[in-house]
Amino acid sequence: MSDTPQARQGSYRPNLHSPLAALVRKKPVTATPETPLREAVQAMSESRVGSIIVVEPESGRPLGIFTLRDLLHRVAATSCDLDQMVMSVMSDTGLLMLNWRATIYQAALVMARHGVHHVIIVDAAGKLVGIVSQEDIYELQSGGGRAISGAIRTARDMRALEAAAEGIRRQAVGMIGEGAAAEPLTELISTLNDHLAVRIMELTRVDFALPQVDWCWLAFGSEGRFEQTLSTDQDNGLVFAAPAQEAAAVREAFLPFARAVNERLAQCGFPLCKGNVMAGNPELCLSVEEWQEKFAGWMHVNSPQALLDATIYFDFRAIYGKEELADQLREWVLKRVPSETLFLRFMAGNAVQVEPPIGFIRDFIFDKSPDFPHTLDLKAGGARLFVDAARILALASGVSETSTAQRLRVLAERGKLGRDDVQAIIESFFYIQQLRLKNQQGEVVEGAANRVDPDKLNELDRHVLKEAFKQAKRLQSRLQLEYRL
Repeated sequence: MSDTPQARQGSYRPNLHSPLAALVRKKPVTATPETPLREAVQAMSESRVGSIIVVEPESGRPLGIFTLRDLLHRVAATSCDLDQMVMSVMSDTGLLMLNWRATIYQAALVMARHGVHHVIIVDAAGKLVGIVSQEDIYELQSGGGRAISGAIRTARDMRALEAAAEGIRRQAVGMIGEGAAAEPLTELISTLNDHLAVRIMELTRVDFALPQVDWCWLAFGSEGRFEQTLSTDQDNGLVFAAPAQEAAAVREAFLPFARAVNERLAQCGFPLCKGNVMAGNPELCLSVEEWQEKFAGWMHVNSPQALLDATIYFDFRAIYGKEELADQLREWVLKRVPSETLFLRFMAGNAVQVEPPIGFIRDFIFDKSPDFPHTLDLKAGGARLFVDAARILALASGVSETSTAQRLRVLAERGKLGRDDVQAIIESFFYIQQLRLKNQQGEVVEGAANRVDPDKLNELDRHVLKEAFKQAKRLQSRLQLEYRL
């Protein structure tokens, strides 16, 4: 098979973690710099597209783009000369390009950050592959969120962002009512929440004199895994580039900004983390080298607290800023974790301590919660079991993905797990996520967002839930076998 973006698309339905090539369905309309404008406009009309990519004839590399907007403002409003070369009126600014191996999600974030509606896709040699628009991505997500994303992008103050945050929740609740699947729904929630966080930082940074160094805002926990539900607090940090002797001063300069962002996120419905896992915490506003030391400490101490911390921080990903810093940190972590067998074994032991709430005699086993008797905790006793096991298996194999489902899929692709087994595990994980989302639609008593009384489920749902817990148990058994627990 040819190793081209088009050849790799296959027949599967792409998701946000798929490579951008999966959204390139047709050959882009192109012109050379010397193409007469008349011919370029005619080609756009015949192909029924709103833009044409101007490429270098020999290399095929994009040089610029000509759009209907350019036709209106650069041609019709001035000379109306259709015989001039397209290069004289094309736009070479704002030409955002991504490698075809980049993810669809990365494209969504790039478009949100720069306020554009499309990105150019190129191969490893920089040759044009195609173009992907916001509409392509929202179509992938069942059309949800387009208006909200636009409102976030154009927001000029916190009041507008607070309204957009409420819009995200309404959109999600509506999709739950329409029966939207949990995977695209949690991806959509995470995407829009990321856009919201990006805009908050854009508006906030103008109020502070930030250090002139590269930096990046990090997401941890469920946000880092693209698995946010309707009930979620903040888990974030900040990484910056600075030599050791300057790190303390740079940190002090960033902290007021980070705390302001944390407060503004709270205004938009993301409660401050009770465990202080936030960028405004000096212990989580660190240089690249300090973060490396922190991760090394978790890998070598193996204390109960270190294991608990690892479940949060090893799911990090970039949200805003210099993404290369997060990539650098991830590469450093993934290079070392597979050889830390004792750490992984302790992590696995910790992951199997909580068993799925099912028994041999009774269908379900209830915990001893005094506030919520006869209920099951779908997060701690359900989703978390899949998340923890997938994290350990992925880290041990050097898998860079952070979402639970994508980690499992990559493990299957590498032959570490059976494909049929993985599909059943993923479906079970998202069934539990679906129940959590349904449970969080209305006004929920604090502490009850992830709890369900199985007697209030219909017979089919009770059966499926029990089977989902069995899949979690099988995944835990894999850890027990792998690490001889």
